[in-house]
Amino acid sequence: MIALAGTPVIETERLVLRAPEAGDWPAFHGFLASDRGQFVRTGEYDLSNTWRGFCHLIGHWVVRGFGMFVYHAKGDATPLGAAGPWFPETWPEREIGWSVWNSDAEGKGLAHEAASAALDFAYRSLGWRTAVSYVAEGNARSRALALRLGAVVDPDAPSIGTPPCLVFRHPAPDSRRTA
Repeated sequence: MIALAGTPVIETERLVLRAPEAGDWPAFHGFLASDRGQFVRTGEYDLSNTWRGFCHLIGHWVVRGFGMFVYHAKGDATPLGAAGPWFPETWPEREIGWSVWNSDAEGKGLAHEAASAALDFAYRSLGWRTAVSYVAEGNARSRALALRLGAVVDPDAPSIGTPPCLVFRHPAPDSRRTA
């Protein structure tokens, strides 16, 4: 299987975060095809847009030199979700995004662990001085995760989406807590 060369791998206490690869397609597709993918996809499920989204996930690394990491448990390469720095051309600000692809990974703090490591990577390795997370109004799980990461709603920040997402501003690198 072909993988992106020269991309970082991050290890946390329980997880490995790596660049996406072709073999992640079934997990990504299953997530977006399910009701759980409603806050990531735009509108109803569509295979063509899902494929484009998956290729966007991989291509972001090539174009920007960074992107979402796919995370999995140490010792088990089954993709559980994605978390990482994200900055498509139309985004007003650099984002730390996340998603949980596998329902078995919910409620265990894995998304928090992955997103926290990704935020640390963006601040330390990419030199970001600020980051936001765009969270759909009804996405209670992502809202809770943003708050757990120490982010606060920034009502003055430009948003994305229709209707617009809430914009959570993460603490600056030097004031970030890692709990």
